Amino acid sequence: MKDRATCPDAAAAAHHLEGNPSPHVGSFRYLLADDTWEWSDAVAAMHGYAPGTVQPTTALLLQHKHPDDKKKLAELLEAVRTTGEPFSSRHRIIDTAGNIKSVAVIGDRLVDENGAVLGTSGFYLDLSEAIERDIREGVDEAVSALTGARAVIEQAKGILIAVYAISAQHAFEILTWRSQESNVKVRALSEQLVAETTAGAGAQPVSRREFDHLLMTLHERVPEA
Repeated sequence: MKDRATCPDAAAAAHHLEGNPSPHVGSFRYLLADDTWEWSDAVAAMHGYAPGTVQPTTALLLQHKHPDDKKKLAELLEAVRTTGEPFSSRHRIIDTAGNIKSVAVIGDRLVDENGAVLGTSGFYLDLSEAIERDIREGVDEAVSALTGARAVIEQAKGILIAVYAISAQHAFEILTWRSQESNVKVRALSEQLVAETTAGAGAQPVSRREFDHLLMTLHERVPEA
């Protein structure tokens, strides 16, 4: 079930964001066995391609990286292709029209039922300033509308802001996207995130890699309603 607040205005705002996939967040998958990548339509669009018009490859990914970021991204991609370890990266891409875009990419291990690593899956978040201006009004409206869940959602947003150094709007976009992908309410995901990252007095902070994994698997530990 998608996240819904009880009042009509809140329900409408939640439906607008959660019933319509955001063009600013999109998923990807990499399969180790045949060295293949898959992009959602949103990720393809971030790179300047119409849906279904391109088959992403490692070479194509590197082709779209900003020259100043290409070396570190090549190293990251090699690690993804050989180990499938959780990761997060913030870098620039250049789309087919020559526009430079800042993106965050977060991925986690893709495993089979026996725990064997099949590859990596995760998402892209467009951090471009123009995108932030476009989404600010709609996201702020939705956050304000979700009054019943706002406190815990604000806490979860704060955690994402601190870990990934992103804006409040982008943090909410991540929570909304994870809700869409996992079919779990935003509020439930937020509660679980807050619980897992604040549990235990004096708990040791997790590494970025551990947090990436925690975020991508959060829905698996949300208690059933």
